[in-house]
Amino acid sequence: MMGGKVYETDKFKGAMDSNYYPLDSMKQSAAKLKNSQDIDIKTMEFGQYQPILAPLEINPNGPKSWLKNVGFARLQLTAQPNTTPLSKDEPDVIPLTKCALLDACVRKCFNLDPPICMQVNVMQKAKDAPDPALHDIVLEWEYGTGSNVPTLLNLTMVCPYAAPKS
Repeated sequence: MMGGKVYETDKFKGAMDSNYYPLDSMKQSAAKLKNSQDIDIKTMEFGQYQPILAPLEINPNGPKSWLKNVGFARLQLTAQPNTTPLSKDEPDVIPLTKCALLDACVRKCFNLDPPICMQVNVMQKAKDAPDPALHDIVLEWEYGTGSNVPTLLNLTMVCPYAAPKS
């Protein structure tokens, strides 16, 4: 997704995860978004909430680069059909595209009471991976023992392969 290695660094991942994990941090982030005049938490999409929660981590020079990269990822994920249910507790909810699934997962995390924590990872596809020029998303829920209600979302944005610059 993100047109640079900055999004794959431990510093970036740590800064982002600090907004979504542990539960107290996620509760503070959900409250901040609910009280913000810049977003509607019930209808928000992936990419919209990060500049509100972590503007300096997204891009110290402003949000334009972040929004451009997220927009490109969203365009590619919108073109990819989805057959995966939202979660075990909502098996009949099957968003039509990977982008719609990503948005639904994020909204589920922020809108439940208590919210569901997220851990974010960003990785780049290998040169020989299937569709190396396309974004992908890996969304894996963790569940409590014997429960179908999610307790954690592991969200991995898989960025297109980018040849090393020489």
